[in-house]
Amino acid sequence: MSPTLRHGDAVLVRRGGRPVRPGDVVVAVFRSRPELLVVKRAVRPQEGGWWLHGDNALVTDDSRAYGVADVLGRVVLRYWPRPGRLATTPI
Repeated sequence: MSPTLRHGDAVLVRRGGRPVRPGDVVVAVFRSRPELLVVKRAVRPQEGGWWLHGDNALVTDDSRAYGVADVLGRVVLRYWPRPGRLATTPI
């Protein structure tokens, strides 16, 4: 998710609340890799789940490789080491 998030960033995740929208940063599990917990950007709803992409277009460890994901929650805040809200970027 670089440049939005970097390895080691601590984030606050909200389960429930408002529905996920395209552009939200989410925590999810790919249906084809249920042991892999990921932080990606929601692109569009698809087949009862979500199609996800990372912010780094050169890395394809997202729905392009693993398919549809089930979203567990929305990332609403990075609280360490650089506190701040995460911007919703249109895809």
